Amino acid sequence: MHETVFDIGEIQEIIPHRYPFLLVDRVIEFVDSERIVAIKNVTANEPFFTGHFPGRPVMPGVMMMEALAQTSAILAKKSTMGTKVDTTIFLVGCKNFKWKRMVYPGDTLYMHVDFIKRKSRLWMVDCRALVDGEVVAEGSISAMETD
Repeated sequence: MHETVFDIGEIQEIIPHRYPFLLVDRVIEFVDSERIVAIKNVTANEPFFTGHFPGRPVMPGVMMMEALAQTSAILAKKSTMGTKVDTTIFLVGCKNFKWKRMVYPGDTLYMHVDFIKRKSRLWMVDCRALVDGEVVAEGSISAMETD
């Protein structure tokens, strides 16, 4: 079991997402302005499994990317070099994303995000999602702070 750095209540104070679109359950590692590791417990009752795919539920790749983007927003919002309290972080780009294996109900998705650089209000991070220590998705994300 991993220590919880930010629980679901704290996460909801940091980013505006809510069920059914909040895809971060807890943060287990946070190094200010450097990196973050968060967890999403993928359950059988996720709304996207209803249609993706009936009889063979698979987490959509774009939902993995969104979970990584939400994790990135937490890193940006909680970093001391980060955003103002009243800003929102929006995904504005992704680069070199690859999906390496499917994610199923019962899997625990570990989302690792590493800070790369910041240009004014634009954040750039490298991301990877793992299940059982195996990389299932990876790529780079750009996100923009807005008032």
